[in-house]
This record gives sequence, structure tokens and C-alpha cells, in this order.
Amino acid sequence: MNRLMNLKTVWKRRTFLGSAGIFAGVFNARRVFGLSGHAAGRAAGLPEKLTGLGSTGNVYEELGVTTVINAQGTMTYLGGSLPYPEVEAVMALAAQHFVPIVELEAAAGKRICGLLKLPPEYDAIVTCGAAAGMQSGLAGILTGNNPKFIEQIPDLTGMKSEVIIQKSHRNPFDHQLRAAGVKLVVIESREDLKKAINPQTAMMHFSNFANARGQIKVDEWVKLAHENNIPAFIDAAADTPPVSNLWNFAQMGYDLIAFSGGKAIRGPQCAGLLIGKKDYVANALLNNSPNEDTIGRSQKVGKEEIVGMVKALEVYLNEDHAAVEKEWWRRLDAISAEVTKIPGVTTSYHVPDVANHVPHMNIFWDPRKISLSSRDAAKAMRDGKPSIVIGGSENWLGMSSFMLKPGEEKIIASRLIEILKSHKS
Repeated sequence: MNRLMNLKTVWKRRTFLGSAGIFAGVFNARRVFGLSGHAAGRAAGLPEKLTGLGSTGNVYEELGVTTVINAQGTMTYLGGSLPYPEVEAVMALAAQHFVPIVELEAAAGKRICGLLKLPPEYDAIVTCGAAAGMQSGLAGILTGNNPKFIEQIPDLTGMKSEVIIQKSHRNPFDHQLRAAGVKLVVIESREDLKKAINPQTAMMHFSNFANARGQIKVDEWVKLAHENNIPAFIDAAADTPPVSNLWNFAQMGYDLIAFSGGKAIRGPQCAGLLIGKKDYVANALLNNSPNEDTIGRSQKVGKEEIVGMVKALEVYLNEDHAAVEKEWWRRLDAISAEVTKIPGVTTSYHVPDVANHVPHMNIFWDPRKISLSSRDAAKAMRDGKPSIVIGGSENWLGMSSFMLKPGEEKIIASRLIEILKSHKS
């Protein structure tokens, strides 16, 4: 009891640990993907030349793992995104010192709230990805700051035990909710929701990427939750861009909001944001690492990732987003201009309304002119050198350009042309 309450007291102090110096460096020399990082390494006191693993500059090649050109997007199985050079630099600085993690979380949360200009009743912590934020956030709602409940979960004896979710919002990530011991109560209509609410209802969960598919939309969901005195959680893991989503859901009144840090924000892959009402965020941290005997102990986020996540937000918010999007379109247009020179090949564009709200392009071809399935084309791209990962379906290839390094669009176009031409009928 005393240990957890002491941690709560530390949380409320919200001091900065004198870490302003960590954030003062700019490290603009590595602003573009692929440039040398020696200056940042020396600034952090790292060796100028590595021996053993890393001595060639390509650790993956040394380990026998193939690196890929990522034309598919911020997929976790590909490693998410590439962090900003500034993020790498401050993570190296953060690795040079020890620090109380709970106090660091408090300081990071304060900085995050300031960067996002969140309402005064909101707070934030850095979690081990959005999925970890979902689990810890729900755990905090279930246990409050009760030490007995925190140690007991997922045994929910004495706690509320149900979470309401729309049928169309069920997805593999709600495993994190189920792991906390709750029963998911699945509804479809407003009438279903009214009937489902009972004294055991702990939370109402919303998957933002499924907004268009559910009968109850994102703005109405939180209103209905609050009309019934139930906290509302929104999973917005991949929902930047637009950048405004980082504060839109708080302004709607959602009690807890989870974002991935390692997608378009380009922070550490094993980091995420949990934003929400202060008590809920504080109780989520009590259910998380570094605290022991908690459901979130395994979802450890290090001091380096916490600092890196703050820096990623800082850089992301200061980007010229219009210019970045223009470059994404230019890359797709460049590929389209080359591949459509092949008779029978066409392209189309789309931007998903939510989740990876960035330009995408589909590539089609007339099977009478090119005898090749899209599945075989994708495999040929993956098996080639360099290896290129590209998405698709039965009759087309699909790609995005926002995870490409400069110049990789030329490599993709060249390889596509080679593969398609080799299968001309």
C-alpha cells in the first residue's frame, strides 16, 4: 500500500529532473534519411568506430537478415517506421544516465500536454506502444489506485468486469482488453447499447479505424458514454496524420486515447502515447512498469524510449506537413509515370479516411497483355535484390510512399518495369 501510494505522490510532483539540456540539442545534420550519424554519436559519448557487430555499418547484413524497401507502410512486422535522426540522438543522450522512471514519465507527460495544448484536466504517459496503452488504460479504470486490485488483476473479484464494444469494432487488438480479465459485450445499435449498460460496465471502447463501419460514430460514442457515467476509450493507434487527431479526441472528451509512437510520428517503435483524464492516466501508470506485480510489468518502456517519444512529437509537430504530403504524392506520381508506359498498365490513387491517412496507389494490368498474378508480382518484388515489400490483392498491387527513403521510388519503378515486361504475353 505505502509503496504504491508513494509512487502516486511522486507522480503528482511532476518535476523535470533538470533534463532540459537533453532537449536543447538540435542535431539537424541528420534531418534526411540515410545521412551519417557520427556527430550525434560523438555528442553522446559513443565510440567513433565500432568493432564487432556494427563495424560494417549494416548490422542486419552482419546478422544475415535482409533489409527491405518498405512500400507497404508502418507495419509492425517490418519494424514500424524509421525514427527521426533527432530522436536517435536524444535517445543516445538519455542512455548516458540513470533516472527515476515514474518521475520521468511525469515530466514527459507534462511536456507532451504542453506540446499538444491539451485541456488542463488531461495528462499523458509514454507506453510500450498503443496496444500496451490499451491494456494499462483499461487496468487503471478497473483497479483505480487500489493496491489489492492492482496485484489481483486479471482476477476481477470486487471490480467491474465488462467492456462494451461495437461488433464492427472487434479486431485482434482487443486481445489486450480481454487480457485484463474483462468480458467484451458486443453491440450493434443504440438500442443494444442501452440494454447492455449495467452496474458491471467498466468502459466503452472505440476503434477509430472502424468508425465508418459502426452505427454509432466517434463523436456520439463518447457522448453516450458520459451520459451514462462510463469512461470512453479510443484506440487511435495509426490515426496520425492528420496531426490534429493528437488533440481532437481529447477535445471531444474521450477519457483515454492511445496512439502508436512508431508509425507516422516516427518515434521509437516500442513506444506509444496514452493521453487522458489525469486520474485515469495516473492509475494506468500504477498498473504498468516500472511497478512490480502489475499486469503491465512486461510492457516495459525504457528511459530512452520515453525521451525519444517526446522528441518525436516535438519534431513531428514542427514539420511542414503540406510539403511532406506533396513529396509523398510526387513519389507515387513518379512510379506511375514510368510503369504506365507499359501497354496495359494503369494506376489509381486513394487516401484512407482513417488509419494511415496518407496517399496510396494501386497498380493494375491487363491479364491479356501481362501474364502474371499480382501475388506472384509481389513475391518477385520481395525476392529480388534489393528486396521490396509491396501490398496488393487478387488483381492489383498496392503501395504507399510515406515510408520510402529518398530515391527508393526510382528503384521500385525500375523493378516493377523489369518484372512486368518479363511477363508480357
